[in-house]
Amino acid sequence: MKAIVITKSGGPEVLKLQDYPTPEISGDEVLIEVKAAGLNRSDVFQREGNYPAPEGASAEIPGLEVAGTIVKCGSDVVDFTVGDRVCALLAGGGYAEYVAVREGQCLPIPEDLSFAEAASLPETVFTVWSNIFQRGNLQPGETLLLHGGNSGIGITGIQIAHALGSKVIVTVGSDEKGRKCLELGADSYINYKTQNFETELQNEGVDVILDMIGGDYLAKNINILKPEGRLVHINAVSGSHVDLDIWKVMTKRLTVTGSTLRSREYEFKKQLAKEIQKNVWPLIESKKFRPVIYKTFPFSEAAEAHRLLEDGSHTGKIILVR
Repeated sequence: MKAIVITKSGGPEVLKLQDYPTPEISGDEVLIEVKAAGLNRSDVFQREGNYPAPEGASAEIPGLEVAGTIVKCGSDVVDFTVGDRVCALLAGGGYAEYVAVREGQCLPIPEDLSFAEAASLPETVFTVWSNIFQRGNLQPGETLLLHGGNSGIGITGIQIAHALGSKVIVTVGSDEKGRKCLELGADSYINYKTQNFETELQNEGVDVILDMIGGDYLAKNINILKPEGRLVHINAVSGSHVDLDIWKVMTKRLTVTGSTLRSREYEFKKQLAKEIQKNVWPLIESKKFRPVIYKTFPFSEAAEAHRLLEDGSHTGKIILVR
């Protein structure tokens, strides 16, 4: 098969289209002929050599989410058959013509979605549901603060939280991005380049915060959380070593937590997929949540797609298509 291979650690130029062995499957695995693959920041970190693939995952081929058609099923597969259109969460290997994955990490593609739209879903939806609704326990009527509202995680979190009855506030780097978030269902936005979100929200307060920044955001997040508030970390791009005022956590009875998804055990991902199909897929089918694609690239232009991802000017997902 053809695959986009990380030939060495470095910039986008190290991504090369090469011949690569087609994966073998067994047991409860399916072989997917990939039609589209979503890009994520994790792919950039892996390409740069800063995010090693977990044991058993592809270290050379990036890609954490795909959509395509099942062309082969292992002997223990029970939920899917050859010819099914599916999207899947991966631990790696998505930038390729074929990928093998256990069936519990696959979801049927909703009828009206294209392969490109479906490929934009797994990594962001799994992350959002696990962190905002499971760990963060966001409830209808509560207020959610999403840092990075224009990111793939942001646009997904906005729509699902809005559809399920929560108020959504986002931080963004420009008014243009903020207006796009409003169109997706955010109630308000804060431009972090011209405003201080702590100052803007100190009186109102929020119930749940999803943070991918870390660093000096921690103290600000703690200060604006309401009593019983929940702060969930999914990254720390501005630093993971921070000062924490334990007294404020105690007196406000806060929960400070976080998670990573890629290295989680299979049974967790399988159960998460079931919850997503039950709770999120109906929102897609009823048009309350829709994938947002910023731009698509042919697989052969993966380097250009990575340059756009790193530029950060986009709102929505960047997708490779075959």
